[in-house]
Amino acid sequence: MMGVPFEARPFAINWHFLRQTKEVMDKEVIKVRGGNRLCGKVHISGAKNSVLKLMAASILADGTSTITNVPNISDVHMMAEVLEHLGAHVSPLQNGRLSIDASKVEPKETPYDLVNKLRASIAVLGPLLARFGEATVSMPGGCLIGSRSINMHLDGLASLGVTNELVRGNIVARTKLGTLNGANVRLPFASVGATENLMLAATRAQGITTIENAAREPEIVDLANFLIQMGVNIVGAGSPTICVYGAECILPVQEYKTVGDRIEAGTYLVAGALTGGPITVTGVCPQHLLMPLRKLREFGCHCECSDDGVDNSSITIRGIDLKEGSTRLKPTDIQTLPYPGFPTDLQPQFMVLAAIANGSSVITENVFENRFMFANELNRMGAEISIEGHHALIKGVRNLSGAPVEASDLRAGAGLLLAGLVAEGTSIVNKIGHIDRGYEQIVDRLAALGADIERLTL
Repeated sequence: MMGVPFEARPFAINWHFLRQTKEVMDKEVIKVRGGNRLCGKVHISGAKNSVLKLMAASILADGTSTITNVPNISDVHMMAEVLEHLGAHVSPLQNGRLSIDASKVEPKETPYDLVNKLRASIAVLGPLLARFGEATVSMPGGCLIGSRSINMHLDGLASLGVTNELVRGNIVARTKLGTLNGANVRLPFASVGATENLMLAATRAQGITTIENAAREPEIVDLANFLIQMGVNIVGAGSPTICVYGAECILPVQEYKTVGDRIEAGTYLVAGALTGGPITVTGVCPQHLLMPLRKLREFGCHCECSDDGVDNSSITIRGIDLKEGSTRLKPTDIQTLPYPGFPTDLQPQFMVLAAIANGSSVITENVFENRFMFANELNRMGAEISIEGHHALIKGVRNLSGAPVEASDLRAGAGLLLAGLVAEGTSIVNKIGHIDRGYEQIVDRLAALGADIERLTL
């Protein structure tokens, strides 16, 4: 059955939605009946991993910044609550458009009950230090996929003249003399979060800040472009060396469009690879997915790209039809690495492909040590996966079986939905609040492509 393009509906967010509906959300599950071929078109939302940092960056300026292409996901709700706690006024989200008035922001302590749910909230540390010279931020939480120490953030900020101490679970950071000073900082690992916090803090530092071994992700470039529109001179974003020239005056951004979400796009491409397709994703730059597309081709899928600017670009995937043909997906090995390597956020989804491939694959996780928690749930569905250190040894099986499973984190939840699409029988995915953190209306979008899927309240 041919799918139809998913059309986003107008909506307005109540920023206290999460707290008011938490009891209901805890009881919700997603039911998937496998076996349908998915095909059609999906327009990709703005990148979760970018928009949260753009929201944090908005508090650098005394005024109102407007961000467009903002996804309706729970992480955006939570970041809005963090900013409102600091004194910002966050407008209702209408058709992906969000305005943040930061004129009354103060360096208040960010509360544990919010920061513990959202790792990205640590991104307010840099802009608060830049604007006020002080910040108190609770130790961050988020998905339980690894320790993700913030030592690199703090060590880098110390180079700019920031002192910090841990007080009752809070990071209390201050500039030594009321100002930040440009410095040369070399990161021991190309950390996205540390790179972002250093960029944000350096916007008001005196002189030039050079970040070596900087993260190169498209979301880093997106943040740099946003800061450039605020009046900050930044050179080298997207390369291993970024130079930030401190600005005396930072202005709000009249309007900025968030880059497309390459991880969401990759998730839907895997859905097409698993079920046959064709599925076309639009609104994302194919250049941001070069390594995942390479691996999809190694699995035996056919990918076509049209790169005519982000608004007109598309990627179409045709997988191997497991129902009508005798050929199965080919096995392939994957190792996660910082961009432009294979993204860790697509590792669980691609593990589903390896789980039904005709042969053995090895996936090596080099970024988050606990990312393999997902494998146990996939084994409940009939996969044959064994873990040895940071390697997953996967012996492909012909069929997965529907089962009740539990999402341990955001990307694991997406992987379980994908597994349910090709499993025999019915799968029930629990703890779907993780999925809501990063995927806008994923049940409706998969259903529009032809999936037999529904969201239920127990």
